[in-house]
Formats: sequence, structure tokens, C-alpha cells
Amino acid sequence: MSWLSRVFELNPAGLNWPRGVLFLDIALVPLIVFRAIGHEQYLLSALFGLLFAWLADPGGGYGHRASHIAVFALIGAGVTALGFGLGGEAWGWLVLATFAVTLVAGLTVAFGVHRFIAAMLVNLWFIVALGLAFSLHHHARITSYTWAQVLAWTGGAALWIVMTFVGWLIRGRQDRPQPVAEFPGDTSRRKLTRPLIMFAMIRALVMAGTVALAFGLNLSHGTWLPIAAMIAMKPSLEQATLVSVQRLVGALIGAAAAALLLLVPTSEHGLKAFRGRARTRSGRVRPVHARGGDSVLELRALLRGHRHGDAHPGGPSAALGLCRRGLPSAVDAVRRGDRSARHAACRPARQAHRQSAAAISLNMSPWSASTASKASSCSEARSKAEGARGGHGGLNTAPENDQGQARNDPLTWP
Repeated sequence: MSWLSRVFELNPAGLNWPRGVLFLDIALVPLIVFRAIGHEQYLLSALFGLLFAWLADPGGGYGHRASHIAVFALIGAGVTALGFGLGGEAWGWLVLATFAVTLVAGLTVAFGVHRFIAAMLVNLWFIVALGLAFSLHHHARITSYTWAQVLAWTGGAALWIVMTFVGWLIRGRQDRPQPVAEFPGDTSRRKLTRPLIMFAMIRALVMAGTVALAFGLNLSHGTWLPIAAMIAMKPSLEQATLVSVQRLVGALIGAAAAALLLLVPTSEHGLKAFRGRARTRSGRVRPVHARGGDSVLELRALLRGHRHGDAHPGGPSAALGLCRRGLPSAVDAVRRGDRSARHAACRPARQAHRQSAAAISLNMSPWSASTASKASSCSEARSKAEGARGGHGGLNTAPENDQGQARNDPLTWP
């Protein structure tokens, strides 16, 4: 098998549908609970506690399984408290904590491969907890308490203990194998040799460095940086290279798919689809004629945009152009509901809008004194617009600043 074929090799055995459906069914419990009480910020802790307790389940008798899962849950609760407690601190403390947690997790290989993998799961959760706490700390509208996050993690792990008890009773109180067969079950102790210690030290340094880059530079979604480094680091160079290339190829494929999805609205058909809908004043979305209705919406936005505070730099001059190029007939057409007359009246309005956009690109200063004086010539058009819109005011005069000059309050198109 060539090296390239190993990169794109598929393993159908790794896709276990019954196991995935079982976890999703159990995960509905915390999802419904936190959704009902309105505290979704604690849902992720509960789900990770449930998932990692399931993965760390050693199998065997119920007492053996429950005790090991309980110890794992307590260690995870301590790591949860540390991660969410430091999430709002300076990034230097995050780097030191990551180095310490990763080093201790790497040295647990002395207690067997099973405990080493379980420690890696705790280490991974610590990175996720840091990222989640960091984002929640900078979110003004969401309040998160460390003790509640710890309780959510512990509740997720306890939920799996309850499920193992139910399964143990249903199956006649018999010993069960570990639920995830791919998880190593070796618990034999081994001596800490120099290569093992060096590998644990290198992992800790790499994780600390990636956390420093992610949180020190305040990168968007920077939590994925240390997570990717943790997954890519393997004991041998060949394994590390293979996993790194696989992750790079997967990232490129995902980026290409995301770029195609983002380019759909910018295509010709996407623009027509988006122009075919407009938002009314009440916030409801209604369909609009794709060829003529957008001009009337622009006209209405010019007449009321300043009063609502969402403005566009070319609004005054564009409104003046609309007044001179068919605004009264457009208002009358809107009031009568005559589609053909409305389309005819809106043709010069569209031309005025294009001229306004060109003026904006040349950084023309709106709301100059001359523009404000010219706007008074549209009083007749404003009165007709008020009758068409139920008596609301039309173009508003820009407020003045301390120097008596007109203030720049642009208008925003819908």
C-alpha cells in the first residue's frame, strides 16, 4: 500500500451506527434538561462528561465499572474547575496550567495504556474548557459559574453510571465488556524510561506553545490549534506525519466546501434569490418583485431611514435625485398599487441610486449645507410620501453639531 493511499484510506469498521445512536439517545437527556431550564451554556460540559465517561468505561462487573468511572469523573471535575476558573485570567496562566496538565497526563503512561488514554481525554477536555471559559468570559450577555460547569460535568458522568446500572439489571447482572472496544484495555504498569519522559515533556511544551498562540493572539476559534496539535502528536515520526497530512487534507476539503457554500449568495442566482425578499418595518420578511420592487424599497428607505437611525452616506443626495426624477409619480404608483406605472416611475429612481453609489465611492461629503438647502425643494414630494405612508415624516433634516455644521448621519438601505 502506497503512502498516498494510506492518507485517503477509509475504515468502514470505525463507523458504528448502533453505538452512535445509543449515545445520541442518552445525550437527549441533558439536552432537554438544560434547554428547559434555559442554561444552555452548561450543556457542553454535561455532554463531554457523558462522552468521556463512556469512553473510559473499563467494562467488567458493575462495581468495578462504577468505581473507575467515579474516579475518572472526580478527576475531570477538578480539571473542569481549573479550566473554567482560569478562563478569564491572563493568557500566561493558561499556558502554565496547560503545560502542567499535559505533563501530568503524559506521565500517566506508567499506570498502563488504558489510564494514559483516559488522561488524554481529560487533557483534551481541559483545552476545550479553557476555550469555552475564555469565550464565555468575553460574552457580556451570558453568565457562567465555575461550580455550575463542574456540576454539569459530574452530572454527565453520573448519567453514564446510571445507564450502566440499568443495563446491568436488564442483562441479568452479568459482567459486560467495555462499551468501546477500540479503547485500549491494558492496565499493566510500566517503568518511566527516558524516552517516555522526553515525549511527555515535548507534548507539554507543544501544547503550551499552541495555547500561547491561540489565547495570546486572541485568535478566532483558536481552541482548535492546541486540539489539532494534540491529535497530530504521536510517539513515532511516521505516525505523526500520517495523521498531520490527513488532518491537513481534511481541513483543505472542508475549507473548499465552505468556500463554495459562501459563494452561492454572491452568484447571479444567489443575488436574485436574496433580492427577491425584503424586510418590512415590523421585522417580517415578505417577497418583493425582483425587478421593480427594490427601487420602491430604496425610495421608502430614503424617506424614513434617518428617523430610524440606520443611514447611508448617499442618502440625502440620492433622495434629492429621486425627488427630481420621478418621486411623486413613484409614490402615486405605490399608493394606487399600479405595478406597470410603479415600474415606469422607478426607472429614473434606479438611475439616481447608481449615481449616489458612484458619489459614495468618490468620498463625496453628504449633508453639506448646499445639499440641506436643496432638500427643501422636495416639500411637495414629501407631502405625497406622507400620504402614501400613513402620515409619517419623510426626509429629516440632519441635526447640527457644536460648530453649527450639519452632522453626517448616513442612511442604510434595507
